[in-house]
Amino acid sequence: MAASGWPTLRHLSARLLRGVAVLAALAAAPSQAAEPQARSAPADGGLSVVTLNLWHDKSDWPARQRQIVTELRRLQPDVIALQEVLQHPALPNQAQSLAAALGYRAYFVSVDAADAPRRYGNAILSRRPVLAFDWKPLQPADDYRTVAHARIEVDGRVVNVYATHLHYKPEGGAIRQRQIDDLLAYIDATAGGAPSLVAGDFNAAEHAPEFAEFGRRFRNAYGALHPGIADDAREHSTLNLNQYAPLRIDHIWYQPDAFAPNQAEILFNRPDADGVWASDHYGLHAVLRMTPPTAP
Repeated sequence: MAASGWPTLRHLSARLLRGVAVLAALAAAPSQAAEPQARSAPADGGLSVVTLNLWHDKSDWPARQRQIVTELRRLQPDVIALQEVLQHPALPNQAQSLAAALGYRAYFVSVDAADAPRRYGNAILSRRPVLAFDWKPLQPADDYRTVAHARIEVDGRVVNVYATHLHYKPEGGAIRQRQIDDLLAYIDATAGGAPSLVAGDFNAAEHAPEFAEFGRRFRNAYGALHPGIADDAREHSTLNLNQYAPLRIDHIWYQPDAFAPNQAEILFNRPDADGVWASDHYGLHAVLRMTPPTAP
């Protein structure tokens, strides 16, 4: 502003030029659905990721939902992987409800038909621009497991996020092994050269034998920052100790040549003021630093 409080001709000309540049950029941009406006990244520039098994509509879902929204709003993670997401005529899709409350975009996947009255599956929520979504059912087909895939943009770089929920029986290692093999093949077919991370409820500990090949290609964010811990250590359990014996079965895995872990912590490991637990699992939060891309 000039001393008189009125804009000078020079300021008006500069504003006009900026406006023309913005209009030109908009005209050149490809037409696509509008994305929710991304909030600022974590202060250290890392990629913030949360995974949580929602326990579908068990217990007091409205109270649990409020607690989950409050914590996720505080953290503002870039992406959220959800398992045991449910919808039926009396219950709006839980992932969509959380996304609406947080201002995120949600992508829900299920082996249930799109027009089925009841659908159950996994979801990815993102506050970052989403470039593509995809999914596939995992083998064996009779276990009704899926993997969801979101390709997101993070500060000008493309990142693949995969979310899954593996077979649940402790003695089902062979089934989980087949699901891991299918998951790795899917990552190879869809990653497109961009770095990848995988989050979800794996229903087995980090060092379970069925994850041997997976562990050669990916690193466990929580395990990397807490080396030497036992998979069944109480203070590191992701199973709710109010209901289960301790075991860390919820994981965020990252590609070690593309990310380095800055932070990993357990979430929702205390009830709220009314004694309501967020889920029968605790959540897991990790912040991953993106390392400079390697030359081709």
